[in-house]
Amino acid sequence: MEFTSPEGERKYDAFVRAARRAVVGLDFDGTLAPIVDDPEQAHIHPDAGAVLVDLADVVAAVAVITGRPARQALALGGLEEAGNAIGDTGKELYLFGQYGNERWSSTRRRIVSPRPPAGLATFLRDLPRTLREADAADAWVEDKGLAHAVHTRRMADPDGAFDRLLPPLRALAERNGLVLEPGRHVIEVRAPGMDKGQAVETLVSEVGAGAVMFAGDDLGDVEAFEAVAKLAADGLPTLLVCSASSEESALVALSDVVVHGPEGVLDLLRRITADARAAS
Repeated sequence: MEFTSPEGERKYDAFVRAARRAVVGLDFDGTLAPIVDDPEQAHIHPDAGAVLVDLADVVAAVAVITGRPARQALALGGLEEAGNAIGDTGKELYLFGQYGNERWSSTRRRIVSPRPPAGLATFLRDLPRTLREADAADAWVEDKGLAHAVHTRRMADPDGAFDRLLPPLRALAERNGLVLEPGRHVIEVRAPGMDKGQAVETLVSEVGAGAVMFAGDDLGDVEAFEAVAKLAADGLPTLLVCSASSEESALVALSDVVVHGPEGVLDLLRRITADARAAS
């Protein structure tokens, strides 16, 4: 764990003092689960469930906010079991899937999801030609239901393929009224009108939070970081955590604390839990 500035250390202390009124938002991939070649095998860190349950005892609410479909995050994260245990503490575990378009909680126990966005069918019709023209026909396309993600991680030159694909996929998305979300060797195309920042704002409003933390690792988390920064400007104690890697460092400059991967995130959550108990 590394504070990015003396201000970061002061913000950590203020957040711990306000922990009982806080919501903690966490990305999934790269934050609670390691980045792997096959996203369908990205299981949550084996210690994460117990750490989240322990954390829930000292904060107002815990939420996983991810670009993954909610059903997939539940299956890979063991979140239903963690939700049961968190419910025993009188708290709630929230899951916002597909950047907030899908919702699940440990009390409602069903996924609420909208219809696929208009324009997605036309996008998919034109996608194979776009991949061929970018010399990336063998990129893996993941169907997320409300979105599609084009992965270059398994390709011979993942960085080169990513760079070639980004401009034409952005143009194709825009022609069909969709938005593009770049990540670590992945380009996701989805409906406009929702992002992780709005999910954070919704959660804070519904819970009536008096403090906010968010931990993420990738470009898809920028909107969440911006939302938390806005809440900080409004006077709430906040903490922004970057789960850093050798592949992506865009969030480091926006963060108060930098940790290294899921292990570092869990160590930080353990420390917050212990410090919050000591402060109460």
